[in-house]
Amino acid sequence: MNPHYKKKSTSIAKNRIIFGRKPLIEALQSGTDIEKIFILNTATGEEIQQIRSLAKVLNITISYVPIEKLHRFTNSNHQGVVAIAGLITYQPLQEIISQIVDQGKSPLLLLLDGITDTRNLGAIARSAQCFGVDAIIIPSNNSAPITEDAIKTSAGALELLPICRVGSIEEAIQTLQLNGVLIYASSLKASTPLEDVDFSSPIAIVMGAEDKGVSNIILQKADVLFNIPMTDQFDSLNVAVASGITLYEAYKNRQHSF
Repeated sequence: MNPHYKKKSTSIAKNRIIFGRKPLIEALQSGTDIEKIFILNTATGEEIQQIRSLAKVLNITISYVPIEKLHRFTNSNHQGVVAIAGLITYQPLQEIISQIVDQGKSPLLLLLDGITDTRNLGAIARSAQCFGVDAIIIPSNNSAPITEDAIKTSAGALELLPICRVGSIEEAIQTLQLNGVLIYASSLKASTPLEDVDFSSPIAIVMGAEDKGVSNIILQKADVLFNIPMTDQFDSLNVAVASGITLYEAYKNRQHSF
């Protein structure tokens, strides 16, 4: 360890930190929800390979980090591995779709493409809960973690709504379309204004990152593209605000349709 290195503290509760190779493998195999795994960038061995394989199956992000990063989490013998236990239990996407359909409902799902700000995530979840969204889908990479701050901002909605974590948004779209769910995506370049969109079908709405919007590859896979009309003097909304507007329109439309 660098003698000039000054250990920084972490705000993560100690009971959420899992360290050591075998304890992490056991946690993964037992179904413990893990938010993220940190592995020493020089770590090798059969157990490291097993952790990587399990994390891939469970859509858990791995970051490869220097030893100093691991020491911030614990002074104990971490064996080059530290994981952060999740605050919520993630739900399998296919099971959620089946449950919604079995209840006789037309699915209304929300996909978040590149939302990395925890407070935006929390605010979006709050709107989703208010306007009848059945589940939120997030990718394992390039997505805001579900932290205490995100849950607080959501007013608890992140603990009430089913949250599905998938390997990628593309993977989620494939599953949704195979189940007859249409993909609606927000785009500044779309010609159809939000108020003209029919939301009565089984749908999944995609909202994209504030700086880039929905990624081009997702726009190409979408069944319907829409825009939120606004003045010519400005062309950008905070993604949480845009999500709230969109979900309110979807809620109104669906109330009149059923």
